[in-house]
Amino acid sequence: MQRERMDYDVLIVGAGPAGLAAAIRLKQLQPAIAVCVIEKGSEVGAHILSGAVFEPRALAELLPDWRQRGAPLLTPATDDRFVFLTRQRAWRLPTPAPMRNHGNYIISLGNLCRWLAKEAEAAGVEIYPGFAGAEVLYDADGSVAGVATGEMGIGKDGQPTAGFQPGVELRAKITLFAEGCRGSLTKSLEVRFGLRAGCDPQTYGIGVKELWDVAPDRHHAGRVIHTVGWPLDAQTYGGSFLYHLENNQVAVGFVVGLDYANPFLNPFEEFQRFKTHPAIRPTLAGGCRIAYGARALNEGGFQSIPALSFPGGHLIGCAAGFLNVPKIKGSHTAMKSGMVAAETVARQLAGEPADFRAALAASWVWSELRAVRNVRPAFRWGLWAGLAHAAIDTYILRGKAPWTLHQTADHLGLKRADAAALIAYPKPDGVVSFDRLSSVYLSNVNHEENQPPHLRLRRPEDAIAVNYALYDSPETRYCPAGVYEIVKNPVGAPQLQINAANCVHCKTCDIKDPTQNIDWTVPEGGGGPNYPNM
Repeated sequence: MQRERMDYDVLIVGAGPAGLAAAIRLKQLQPAIAVCVIEKGSEVGAHILSGAVFEPRALAELLPDWRQRGAPLLTPATDDRFVFLTRQRAWRLPTPAPMRNHGNYIISLGNLCRWLAKEAEAAGVEIYPGFAGAEVLYDADGSVAGVATGEMGIGKDGQPTAGFQPGVELRAKITLFAEGCRGSLTKSLEVRFGLRAGCDPQTYGIGVKELWDVAPDRHHAGRVIHTVGWPLDAQTYGGSFLYHLENNQVAVGFVVGLDYANPFLNPFEEFQRFKTHPAIRPTLAGGCRIAYGARALNEGGFQSIPALSFPGGHLIGCAAGFLNVPKIKGSHTAMKSGMVAAETVARQLAGEPADFRAALAASWVWSELRAVRNVRPAFRWGLWAGLAHAAIDTYILRGKAPWTLHQTADHLGLKRADAAALIAYPKPDGVVSFDRLSSVYLSNVNHEENQPPHLRLRRPEDAIAVNYALYDSPETRYCPAGVYEIVKNPVGAPQLQINAANCVHCKTCDIKDPTQNIDWTVPEGGGGPNYPNM
């Protein structure tokens, strides 16, 4: 069956903050151009997960009257707390300047994206959720010509079923890739066009989040808490957040840098253990956990920004990596990158010369990220050295250090199992700590069962010969959804079982596998988690 073709002036892959901001800005500049946004989630916001404390700077530039338009920024951040945890104690520390949130809002980023999508559609943008970009299309001259969506109705055996539908070719003069962190199409573009030449490897963290309804007397709307320390050791980067939203809800989450060394570390279990701390448990006690999810996030910062443009398109948002790690925010920079890209594209469509990277370098995104470029890399020396360096860099050097610290890829730091200490995690109590499978249930994850697995091993034999033999199968621990499982039969060798239907699309396996053997690709459009209010 031949693929249907649809033509646009601009195609945007991904309906996150960057993609939607780009779409709205394009329509503001040139209302007549045809703009299309595709989104792999079943609806806009279904795959969006972030803390999130939101800085409205870019939103105010894009839509100055966002309050009158009803943007879902409902809870101003009013009370910042930065806490160091030991096993039994909590010590309040001065809140670092980048983490002070006066003027910011505690939000659901998914709900903000749903609202932005309505604004974009009102401006004439076509948005198609449930359409996963599976293949980059190229013209005869090698330039990007758009994207093809994945085929529907392919069985596990790779053959068409009775419900087969071919993908759709979405062709455009210019394509913006806004897939978010570690997008599969972005990976292919980086290789084809050498976009990562001359920059540091991108580095990442894994964020695990829950949304709780808590007792009214435990709720303090506008309170923002961040912690470092226990349960992580001083050599492992990470920390937690508790954000008190409206309606007696608290977002609680834990982030672990994926440069960690011990293959026995389990980010999900570290999160569950964190919630049992005497300073954390009382907030959640008597409450009800109503949502769960996980997502990788870019941590490389300024040094890891790749080339952003290539023939026929640009990278925007977390596809390129604009998270401000010390601020623990990236939505505002992602939105601004999309807006600057839209302004560049508008000039390109008008036949004018335009340089996206130069325009972005002239914006506040560039100066903001450059000023904090050395903060995250310094934590490779450990928590205390990292905090000391961050204080010097922020308060004395003010981001103008004459040096730049560099980084290596996260997967290179993993020790072999025989050189690492075992970590014993307590059993979940079912009150504030839980197991992975009951957590995945709350993510509302759904995949068509009869489809080829979207998690693929480049060298299947390495799952046992390398990962199991040398690292004790770390994928069974770093996956927050229980996708990877070692099955030990009474007779015969152990085997890796991939439960792809559990996948919440966090991409951690694609990042942390010690030999880069796992490729995350898109499943059928609409598959994956369905996050409410996350």
